[in-house]
This record gives sequence, C-alpha cells and structure tokens, in this order.
Amino acid sequence: MWKCLALLTIASCAAAPFAVAQNKMSPEKEASIKADLNGQIDAMKKQAQVMVDSVFSFGELGFQEFETTKYLTGILEKEGFKIERGVAGIPTAFVATWGEGKPVISLGSDIDDIPQASQKPGVAYHAPMIEGAPGHGEGHNSGMPLNIVAALAVKKIMEREHLKGTIQLWPGVAEEDLGTKAYYVRAGLFKNVDVVLFTHVGANLNVSSGPTNSNGMISIEYTFKGESAHAASAPWRGRSALDAVELMDAGWNFRREHLRPATRVHYVITNGGDQPNVVPPNATVWYYLREADYDHIMNLWKIADNMAQAASLMTDTTWTSRVLGSAWPGHFNVPIAADMYENIKKVGLPTWSDDDQKLAKALQKELKVPERGLAMKVAELRQPRPVAADDGSDGGGGNGPAGGGSDDIGDVSWAVPTVTLNYPSNIPGGPGHNWANGISMATPIAHKGVVAGAKVQALTMLDILFHPELVQKAWDYYNNVQTKDQKYINLLRPDDKPAIWLNQKTMEQYRPAMKALYFDSAKFDNYLEQLGIQYPTVR
Repeated sequence: MWKCLALLTIASCAAAPFAVAQNKMSPEKEASIKADLNGQIDAMKKQAQVMVDSVFSFGELGFQEFETTKYLTGILEKEGFKIERGVAGIPTAFVATWGEGKPVISLGSDIDDIPQASQKPGVAYHAPMIEGAPGHGEGHNSGMPLNIVAALAVKKIMEREHLKGTIQLWPGVAEEDLGTKAYYVRAGLFKNVDVVLFTHVGANLNVSSGPTNSNGMISIEYTFKGESAHAASAPWRGRSALDAVELMDAGWNFRREHLRPATRVHYVITNGGDQPNVVPPNATVWYYLREADYDHIMNLWKIADNMAQAASLMTDTTWTSRVLGSAWPGHFNVPIAADMYENIKKVGLPTWSDDDQKLAKALQKELKVPERGLAMKVAELRQPRPVAADDGSDGGGGNGPAGGGSDDIGDVSWAVPTVTLNYPSNIPGGPGHNWANGISMATPIAHKGVVAGAKVQALTMLDILFHPELVQKAWDYYNNVQTKDQKYINLLRPDDKPAIWLNQKTMEQYRPAMKALYFDSAKFDNYLEQLGIQYPTVR
C-alpha cells in the first residue's frame, strides 16, 4: 500500500508545478483579482446566510444527513458541479467537482450534529426547539456553506481568467462518530488531489500547522451473547451477557491507573437487556479508544479484545466486535498553513455588533466562564507541537503527549497535504458537543464568521492556483518531514464497512417534528425571524 502511495506522492509533486505554470500572474494582476474576490464574497453574504440557516434547521445526526446532502448537492449541481453520490458506500456522502487539470484543490467540512443538542438560536440559555432532539451543538451547519461560497467565487474568477485547475468539495459525514474519512481514504477519494483545505467552526480565525495534540482513535462495539432464563425462579440456568459487559467495563476502570496520560477510554452501554426479570442473553458496549499514535491505538485495541475475552470466560458467554469508526491523529501541512495564515491576517475578524457581543457575554455568564465576549484579535498561528518521544528513557515507556479529542480529518492529513481553517462562528467558552455551542450557529455571528472564513479559504485557493511552488513545498514537507519516519496504516480492516445504520432510529423519532421547523427562505429573511426570536434574547 505504501509503495503505491509513495508513487502517487512523487507523481503529484512532479506534475503539479508543471501543470499549473500557465496560471502565473503578475503581482499587480494577482492583487487586482484578489481584491475583486473579496468583493464577490461580500456580495454573497445573503446566500451564505441562507445556507447556514437551512443546514442548521435540518439538524441531522451522523449517517442520516439526507436533507443536508440533498440541499447542498442541489446548489452545487445548479452551479455546474458534477456530483458523485454514495461515495465509499455511504448514502449521504458525495463528491462535487468542477474544472479540469492541475492543481486539484479539495474542500471539505463536516455536516452532522449532536444528540440532544436542539437549541433555539440567539437565545442565551438552554431553550430546546424540540426537547430531546438533535441539534448543531458544534456548528457543523456552517462549514460546507463556507466552502461553497469560496468555491463559487474562485470558480467565477477561473472562468473569467481562463485558469486551469479543479475544485472538489466533499462533506465529512458522521464526524462525531469518526465514521467516514478513513473510508474515503481507503476508497481513493484523494488519489489525484494536490491539497485539501478543510474547515471547522471555531471562535477565532486560525489554521492548524504540523502535528497536533489530537488523539487518534478506534471506535469499536463489543457484543456478548449468553442465555436467557427467569431471573428469579431459575437464574442459574441463565448466562448474562450484561454481566460480561459490566465486567469488561470494570476491567477498564481498574486499568485506568496504569494507562499513559494521552490515553482516553470512554464507553456507553447501548444494549443492557430487555427487562429485569429476564437474564439478558445479549448486551452491547460501545468504546472510543483514543491514543496519540498508531502503535498505542493498536495496543489499546489488543487490551480491549483481551478484556472482552476475559469477561466472556468469567460469564460463560461469547463475544464479537465490529468497528464503527476510526481516526488518525492529525498532522497538518506547514507551508500551506503559513500561506493561509497570511490570508487570515489580511482578512481579519468580522466587525461584531453590540447585539453580537451582548449574546456572547450573556451566554458566558450563563455558563459561568469569563465574560470576555467575542474575539477581537486574530489568534497567533498555532505552532507545530513537538512529537513526544516514547523511548523508555523514563523507565516506564514514556509519558507521551497530553492527549485530547479526535477528528478523522487526521486520516486525510496523512493521505494528502491538508490544513484545517478555523473560523469565528461560535462563542468562546462553550463546553463543546453541547446545546450552548449551537446558540450562535444561526445568528449574525455565524453568518459573519462564515463570510470571513470564505475569504480566507478563497484567497488560499488562488495562491495555490497562482503559485505552483506552494504545491511543491507542500509535498516536499509531506514527503520529507511528515512521512519520513511515520507511515500511514489505515486502522480499518479489509472487511470493515461504514456504520450507516447509526442514528437511524433517533432521526426517525424526531424528524417529523423537526421537519415542521425547516427554514423557509421564500417566506422569511432568516431563521430567527421564522422562529419569532428577538436577537439577542438574554435573561
């Protein structure tokens, strides 16, 4: 596999600069085009707002983003993009492409949301639109609208200036389940791509650079099978699958003391039996096993399998497992990040209104965090995190990095030079994966942040089109720094398939009520107006 990837990498490095040399512009012409680009994006503010509000209103969980995908592909198709649907065997995945030749610039962002995060936008306290329903409690409704605005603006310039190159767009399906990007890589979605510009909502403008403190992860479900019996009159005739699940969980909870600081292990019991008077013949537990690198992830996986086997021996049950998702720790391209950061400084943060700041400070007060409002200064470029050695010099195998969350954009970053742009559509101080992180996501805060991010994204796309040496530097870094000592091995096994059944029952339960609240842009100017919410609403 790595021989093929190496050949692919060499081919991309050699071909891309030669193929795009015809896009070279004089400094004066380039400056004029970029100034025109910013004006075009400003003229698309309304379109950006409608897209952000619409996707927010769909509120779909991972693998169930059918309305979102239908809506976004419909827009792109009308704009002349060729759509490939059902990518990598995932019904809500797609790839949209326009243009021809090199460079191939790939834009991605996530589209799924969070369970039980339904929240009225613009209201600075917990106020679900539908109690218990999912909602965009991370802000994944904003990234693809940002990418579409940037892509359409650059497309217009490419058509006018007769520039060569290909624009590709794709969604991060089921990112909260780490469910798809490793499958995209395995399916070859990025085999001809020169650079990936990913976007993720944040509270400031910034870009990832080099290794990060994110963990890699394997998401794996263990199912135990025993034998039912009457729990009162003949319990000795039963073999409890739930006992096996609880013993496995207990094993992990005792093991925590002896795990590296980078390790994160968390679980939910998705099936604990039917009713108390029946010994549970089936039970299932779902684990996220996180670590800082491939070898340590695989070691956690081995420990988990051993614990499952031990639990089954203690309970005279059997067990099986299946992978529901995976992610590598991210490593992001330093040359592209440096270029994007220069564009961040040129664009700068949006001008926040008094109402924007009022909403932000009211939410921060509600959450009992510092009431500092929205960001007023562009963040410093995140410097690459040193990769901690694990050479056993401390006598115990090394402490490794501190550890943290996971994102399957990490897999993409090991397949092709990649960066992640954070843009300021969220309010600082939110807990993450929570209703509070959805409050700003269909308000002027989100709309302004998306426009600012689209400008940065589009300017970086133009730099890639106009400067073939930037693509060369990106691949030089990828080949000679990033992958010099660490090679990518997909955590997925050959027979693993996307968990496209996840969240289906939840969406079937809530979608009818949610559908009644879909944004109607033909009748209302914005989603706040449709919901009858005064902006901002504070205590």
